[in-house]
Amino acid sequence: MGTVLGTIERIWRYPIKSIGGEPLDEVAVDARGLVGDRLYAVRDAEGKFGSGKNTRRFRRMPGLLQLQSRYPRGAATEVPELLDPDGEPVPDATSYVRHYLDRNDVEVAREGAISHFDQLPLSVLTTATLDWVRAAVPSVPVDERRFRPNLLVRTPPGTPPFVEDGWFGSTARIGGALCIRFERSSERCVMTNEAQQDLPHSPLILRAIARAHDMRLDALATVAQPGRVRHGDTVELT
Repeated sequence: MGTVLGTIERIWRYPIKSIGGEPLDEVAVDARGLVGDRLYAVRDAEGKFGSGKNTRRFRRMPGLLQLQSRYPRGAATEVPELLDPDGEPVPDATSYVRHYLDRNDVEVAREGAISHFDQLPLSVLTTATLDWVRAAVPSVPVDERRFRPNLLVRTPPGTPPFVEDGWFGSTARIGGALCIRFERSSERCVMTNEAQQDLPHSPLILRAIARAHDMRLDALATVAQPGRVRHGDTVELT
């Protein structure tokens, strides 16, 4: 029997990268990550992906987090739906995004040879760390959507913030068959400050993480053994 880290509190999948995602009760996980996660992205004519920042791979496209995405009937075999800021599905995702961004050189495109992931397939965040962020910026509404994890783990009372740091290099079993390996943390960027739906813009969030934890927050993981993850599953070090 290994050490129990906690239980799965929430599961998030993001069908379209850098756009709001969908909460799930359960989902299959393969070597790529949650099936269908970030399988699509807003891409411009230069092949750069829509994001909150400008880099070699990304192009800043403000406002994407005000939109949401989901797979019809939860099936990642279908093209995802794009939802407008009021939560209504739009008839054509690419046409809507072009009008929304006032750019004719963008499209909602399926992943090709270049991965849509910033780094690794899975992002895992604990309630202990999330509660620390809330306490650090009490004037700002904060929930896990700020950090776009795939898995939010409910940790036992008294668990210290940034407990994820101690998991790196370890393997954990989630539920029955699924095993993941914790590798390292994410370096956070301005996306954490961006407004999305009912969460307002605030620079205080990234500043707090920078001061306390060198801009890093969560545990990134690879998939050691595919399986399924369900709400309430136990996360246990193996």
